[in-house]
Amino acid sequence: MTRLRIARSFAVRTALALASTSALVSTPAHAQFGGVVYDPSNYAQNVLTAARTLEQINNQIRMLQNQADSLVNEARNLQSLPLTIVQPLQEQIQQTQKLLNEAQRIAYDVRKIESAFDQHYKNIPLGASQQAMVTSAEARWQNSVAAFEDALKVQAGTVANIDGSREAIGELLSASQSAAGALQAAQAGNQLLALQARQLSDLTATLAATGRAQALDAAERAAVKAQAREQLRRFLAVRPRYTPSTNQRQGN
Repeated sequence: MTRLRIARSFAVRTALALASTSALVSTPAHAQFGGVVYDPSNYAQNVLTAARTLEQINNQIRMLQNQADSLVNEARNLQSLPLTIVQPLQEQIQQTQKLLNEAQRIAYDVRKIESAFDQHYKNIPLGASQQAMVTSAEARWQNSVAAFEDALKVQAGTVANIDGSREAIGELLSASQSAAGALQAAQAGNQLLALQARQLSDLTATLAATGRAQALDAAERAAVKAQAREQLRRFLAVRPRYTPSTNQRQGN
């Protein structure tokens, strides 16, 4: 910018000098000083040519400055965001996954769930002994209790991640607002989306754990009803029928 102002100042001074020369020239078209022929019109033409040349140089200087500014802006747009929360997000997701993998008794596995339901819920051995039925009911109760405990653990992990999410959101918003270029702003936005994805995964895990506990509890209550009917039938089958005594018949 300094060179451009100097060039413009020089052009202005040249134009003023040209105007002064044209106003003051009163000598003949061809004057001779010490053997040198002085032609005012030729001199003025040369000055105009020099002024046009200078203007072209100024234009080239402005073009170069614009190109330099464009390169600077492109360099800013290519600068990478110095802040990253990818690693903490991955660790939090892994922790949630670990809690799900630690599910007690009946894990999140289709085959294991089918086997457990066939054994304890769907095909209840109603013809088994009373002790066997009590043992089966105890196993179902333990499944429900363990599932509720697992759900509480996942919920606790999700709540623990809330504070980290708050800090990460603040840092990313600050980085986005102070981004030097388009790339930094885009990277900050992408990390905010990654944070949102992790929060959705926490929500999914919480819903899955809670739904598992509720499903096992409902299945346990359904099995209890079926077993209770069978136990009542057995009780009524072995109970002696009530018959009125002789004294009661005579009294009537």
